[in-house]
Amino acid sequence: MLKDAFFTVYTKFKLHFYKEIFQRFQSREASLTTVETFCMETIMALGHPTVNEFASFMCISSPNAAYKVGSLIKKGYVRKVQSETDRREYHLEVTQKYIDYYNISASYMVEVMDRISRRFSREDCQKLEEMLRIISRELMPEIDIPDVEGA
Repeated sequence: MLKDAFFTVYTKFKLHFYKEIFQRFQSREASLTTVETFCMETIMALGHPTVNEFASFMCISSPNAAYKVGSLIKKGYVRKVQSETDRREYHLEVTQKYIDYYNISASYMVEVMDRISRRFSREDCQKLEEMLRIISRELMPEIDIPDVEGA
């Protein structure tokens, strides 16, 4: 059944990420809490949100969001960058430190995508890409994030 197959793939991606994160906790390399990890994933997915945009998306108060962002800034995972168009506005930008942390998850996705490309025909891969774009754009309207490379 399609639902079960999709759920299994989604679960495997999550579990791989959790496993890698816990291995980092064992070696004391990880410095993000679980909630901070969720915050960073959200900030990265939203592109360059303001603190208010982040708060609104997460359905939390602006002071709560500012506190969480402040903690992430202190840990070196995010920075505030002044807007070029409105000098009163600051956007959140992930740092290389977080990108390195994030690559735990992203590198596995790239590895799986490489396996897909080798296993399936070019036509099948193009169809999968088309289906994923439709799912993202049309079937998941509740979550609006910037497209990545034309996604």
